[in-house]
Amino acid sequence: MKFGITQAFSCSYLPGQHEQLLVFASNENFISQRYAQLIQVGFRRSGEQIYRPHCPQCQACESIRIPVNDFALTKSQKRVLSRNKSIGTELSYKPKGNYYPLYNNYISTRHTDGTMYPPSVDQFNSFITCSWQQPLFIEAYNDEQLIAVAVTDIIEDHFGHSGLSALYTFFDPLYAERSIGTYMILKQIEYAARLNKAYLYLGYQVEGCKKMNYKTRFFPHERFSDGKWCRIDKKSI
Repeated sequence: MKFGITQAFSCSYLPGQHEQLLVFASNENFISQRYAQLIQVGFRRSGEQIYRPHCPQCQACESIRIPVNDFALTKSQKRVLSRNKSIGTELSYKPKGNYYPLYNNYISTRHTDGTMYPPSVDQFNSFITCSWQQPLFIEAYNDEQLIAVAVTDIIEDHFGHSGLSALYTFFDPLYAERSIGTYMILKQIEYAARLNKAYLYLGYQVEGCKKMNYKTRFFPHERFSDGKWCRIDKKSI
């Protein structure tokens, strides 16, 4: 495999820090298979790019995943499911025209300080679509109104590490008080179990970044640290 290293740029998560990325740079016919391998060692996808943080002075980013068969709901998560029991979910293998208005509202309301603001149709399409990986879209509806979409990759692996990878979730900001973000992760865990997948990959947990702490509230979970996956049970913290 061939890799490249980006130049340093301002960190999206930690103020005053700079980040670099290690980027998969091989031109192959079976990139999706490489992706399934690389996600086992802490890589992630954004659009067509497969990358992993590669910061010489910082190790705050750790890939995190949930072993689906061992996952246990907390009391708080049970309340989230109960609070949203009127919401239904559907699966789609193609993006729909009503996704972008929802995404635009989400970014423009909740993430005006992030790298994805201001949103645009081209940016949205380049972010969620990929020529070698067809994402799964988990849609949430209240009655017939689309209120959330979880963009999710299906990871095919023949060595016991198959899973779903939570690429990005966007939702109607009016539903934030109902913990709709947590609800969508719980639905991804549910669909992973239905599809007989071993893990739900949640991307990176960033030590010191409060807005990423929600990923650590699902137990048990595993973090990729020092070249290996380390399991964390609720009772151990």
